[in-house]
Amino acid sequence: MTNNQEHASHVADSLLQIEIALRSMDAWQEQPMPPEAFESTQPFCLDTMNFTQWLQFVFVARMKLLLETGQALPSVSGIAPMAEEYYRGQSESGANLIQALARMDSLLSGE
Repeated sequence: MTNNQEHASHVADSLLQIEIALRSMDAWQEQPMPPEAFESTQPFCLDTMNFTQWLQFVFVARMKLLLETGQALPSVSGIAPMAEEYYRGQSESGANLIQALARMDSLLSGE
């Protein structure tokens, strides 16, 4: 396995951990978002989706597409701090998700 293949495999595993964390929080949606939700011009689609919807329908979906088509993955990621802000003051509700996102940030940023 080449370094690129190994890296892609780790990223795929990390995506799965993010999905598992979202599902365990009952934040994974079976129904897709309406098309207009994707027309946002705000970071993280803050005006049309909540953070977990953005993770599922934008971040996870886009990363899966990049992996499946062999395209270059982002070389910088800073999603965990956004999750920390989103879950601030909510006890442990987002702890596993934040941990999974921090791992993804590290993988993509080459740390």
